[in-house]
Amino acid sequence: MNYNIAVIPGDGIGPEIVTEAIKVLDKIGEKYNHTFNYTEILMGGVSIDKHGVPLTDEALEVAKKSDSVLLGAVGGPKWDTLPGHLRPEKGLLGIRKGLELYANIRPAVLYSELRGACPLKDEIIGDGFDMIVVRELTGGLYFGEKKSLVEDGVRKAIDTLVYDENEIKRITITAFDIARKRTKKVYSVDKANVMESSRLWRSVVHEVAKDYPDIEVVDMLVDNAAMQLVRDPKQFDVILTENMFGDILSDEASMVTGSIGMLASASLGKTKLGLYEPSHGSAPDIAGLGVANPIATILSVSMMLRYSLDLDQAADDIDNAIKKVLQNGFRTGDIMSEGMKKVGTVEMGNLIVAQL
Repeated sequence: MNYNIAVIPGDGIGPEIVTEAIKVLDKIGEKYNHTFNYTEILMGGVSIDKHGVPLTDEALEVAKKSDSVLLGAVGGPKWDTLPGHLRPEKGLLGIRKGLELYANIRPAVLYSELRGACPLKDEIIGDGFDMIVVRELTGGLYFGEKKSLVEDGVRKAIDTLVYDENEIKRITITAFDIARKRTKKVYSVDKANVMESSRLWRSVVHEVAKDYPDIEVVDMLVDNAAMQLVRDPKQFDVILTENMFGDILSDEASMVTGSIGMLASASLGKTKLGLYEPSHGSAPDIAGLGVANPIATILSVSMMLRYSLDLDQAADDIDNAIKKVLQNGFRTGDIMSEGMKKVGTVEMGNLIVAQL
């Protein structure tokens, strides 16, 4: 089969980790007789430098015509002083909206080989944990009307949080469908005690739940969810939440696994076209040093194969190759522990390819 992949290396360590992910994807193509055709497009800071905007219409059109999109990372201090509509992250919001990707899927798994990297105590870790954060991606505070003004000589900023019931319903269906393949339990996280949007969220979630009698729904306030993630992460399986809460909680969930450099993500919509990226940022402080952990990006490729291209066996192969490399004691600096063998970005990619 031939597949067209739009590739966005992005900023910071993005080009380095994407290079390793493509090596793995090419190996899968060789193994299963698939051809992956790559079209590189600019987004983020590099697009601002060249085109003056974080995402051009032309780049978005290339992404729309592809079978899937692979993204490294965007952003960095070089562009921090730009106005909001020109920040690199605006490109990320734009491509999610343009591709109608409303569901962000972020697994947070504690690998047994990386127990030592987990910041939590052994009695909290137990046998490990495996959860998925399902985050609504194209609504809420990040996409609401924004305004800056001066009122009576005082500077004022306004961000508007808006959700309609259809936006909530479709992300809830996504979470419930995922839960059906796991433990059939969904934690719906909101702030219904103070926010009107959260009260609507909770109401719609329970309306949808009537069509999923096999799914147990647990309502949890976001501040409690943040505490529970470090007190007892094992209790969670599928966490369903809105855009900003999901942004924060998914990063917290990733860090209790030991390193955000290990965690992938998928952004999905109504079609098979998805956007796949690591959960971490562009890490400009280590860009170009050859020390970045490429595993999250490689795991994102695994999710791409599984969710967009229906190549489940190939995805399993990547997951198993990564586990084998970890079992053999190889670590990048962010997950390094005593007695392990430290490797760089390229060598980690080569080791995973060799296992394939």
